[in-house]
Amino acid sequence: MMVIMFGPWHLSKSLIKHSLTSHYFETDLVNLHYYKYGNGKQSMLCFHGFGMHGKQFRILEDDLGGKYTFYGFDLFFHKETKLKNNSIANVKAGLSKKHLADLIAAFCTHENIDRFSVIGYSMGTHFATSLVEEMGGRIDEYIAIAPTAIEPGNMVRFVSKNKIGNRLFNKVLMSEKAIINLIDAAKFMGVMDATGRDILYKEICTDELRFNMYATFTYLRFLETDEARFIKSLEDNHIKAFFIFGKRDKMFPLSIAKDFLPKLNNPNVTVLDEGHEMINPKIVPILAGLLL
Repeated sequence: MMVIMFGPWHLSKSLIKHSLTSHYFETDLVNLHYYKYGNGKQSMLCFHGFGMHGKQFRILEDDLGGKYTFYGFDLFFHKETKLKNNSIANVKAGLSKKHLADLIAAFCTHENIDRFSVIGYSMGTHFATSLVEEMGGRIDEYIAIAPTAIEPGNMVRFVSKNKIGNRLFNKVLMSEKAIINLIDAAKFMGVMDATGRDILYKEICTDELRFNMYATFTYLRFLETDEARFIKSLEDNHIKAFFIFGKRDKMFPLSIAKDFLPKLNNPNVTVLDEGHEMINPKIVPILAGLLL
């Protein structure tokens, strides 16, 4: 396994963005909002991190927009994407990998997409990884940045998949003070860094946002990586896989993958001199170097 390390560097001013359109794709499940940008012949489906939106990867347009047309989704319980049934019962029923794959297959038919690549950041890597498992025969490249899908951690599993943990999580989220104390405790114990804490702070300031946090963890709990199936799909379908970690990322450092990465056939692993928040202008030339 080859690991590439990058440190600080000087960046030139970004070019002016030249295309961005907003769209909806409606099914019986969801009214899915997405952005489309870039004009390349290859398609790249983009899955953002928690608390973000479908424009998170737009910083890639200037450098990679000639190769790819990007489709950046607002994921479930984020921004403009709305489930048709937003009830607690439906949230608890969850989203299966098959339902996700069916949605993306229908979306691809809608946009006349045959083959595609996937890129995911943090929470978004669960979507990208699930699609490799379910639709690997149509995927060319898989890019996982801060790949929580490799090892989301015991706390995430407890609040999302354990019935008692999920009830406690719901109860805590009903109190803004309680969830702030919990986040501060996680930061104090080194479970997350200041950037992660600040992102979560922004996601709990209203009742609606606290519900969205609960719903996100609960609804997506079935998008947990099946290692054997994922690896088999990468290898059988000759998917180019790229894993990018932050050297200073306390939540999901390279060490979470110490048992997983050796199982892959010569994985492409990059470690940046960054914390968890890696979707910034510094990553653009790195991705350009990997993908062009």
